[in-house]
Amino acid sequence: MDLKNFAIIIIFLTQSTFGILGNISLLSKYLNEHTLKPTDLILTHLITANFLIILSKGVPHTMAAFGMKLFFSDFMCKLFLYIQRLGRSMSMGTTCLLSVYQAITISPHNSFWKNIKFKFPNHIGFTISLCWALYSAINFIFPVLVHIKQSQKNTTEKRDFSFCSALGREKIVELLYIALLVFPEVLFSLFIIWSSGSMIAILHRHKQLIQYIRRNQTSIRISPESRATQTILILVITFVAFYTLSSILQGFIAVLYKANWWLVIFTSFISMCFPTLCPFLMSHDFILLRFCLF
Repeated sequence: MDLKNFAIIIIFLTQSTFGILGNISLLSKYLNEHTLKPTDLILTHLITANFLIILSKGVPHTMAAFGMKLFFSDFMCKLFLYIQRLGRSMSMGTTCLLSVYQAITISPHNSFWKNIKFKFPNHIGFTISLCWALYSAINFIFPVLVHIKQSQKNTTEKRDFSFCSALGREKIVELLYIALLVFPEVLFSLFIIWSSGSMIAILHRHKQLIQYIRRNQTSIRISPESRATQTILILVITFVAFYTLSSILQGFIAVLYKANWWLVIFTSFISMCFPTLCPFLMSHDFILLRFCLF
């Protein structure tokens, strides 16, 4: 085994192990409760999406580094790529839903959201199920469409994913892919930034309103509002940074049919960073997931 493959094994095996253990730990915390709150339900599906990303990226690259590329037949290659796309789509969708739901939950009773504040939790389950159904169908259509199109003509355009290769798509398929998957991801990111900004503004106003209560306290401990604000900022910055970088790198791979091998590996590593770090960030003082200030 050469040094290159050994390094890949260490990187993806370590990242996958930490990611799986972290997500299992966070998932067990919510499954042990008799009644799941809406935030717990969203988190459960977010963790499931994290598992899909970690397993579909970490496992194939580790197996390929061990020299087990023969395991990846045409079906297995498409299956892993399908799971990767589905996991990424659901991770974006559930993270956006979680962020928007929290912003609505902590909004004051006289805010714009007062009419849907108490109705929204009843539709969480349906919204998540709809996301799974839509993204399962959309991500399933593209491999089938590509297979049908490419079976009608010969082509030498291939994209290397380290553990397998995929035939290039036609321009019309690329445009459909952008319209149905990439464009919603951009919207989800904007909603996450907007809702997180709204939460920070609400927490800041709340802190100012009750500041006179703590004025005479001798404790210098950081306030719950400040801790929640810090956690929100850490989550948003981590999410936006890794997913933006991942999207840019995947864009380069899509344009370059013969992308650099290290670019493919680095892109997979970056794509796994947020699903791996997510449970550790959320389990650290994430007040708003369990507590409503208003």
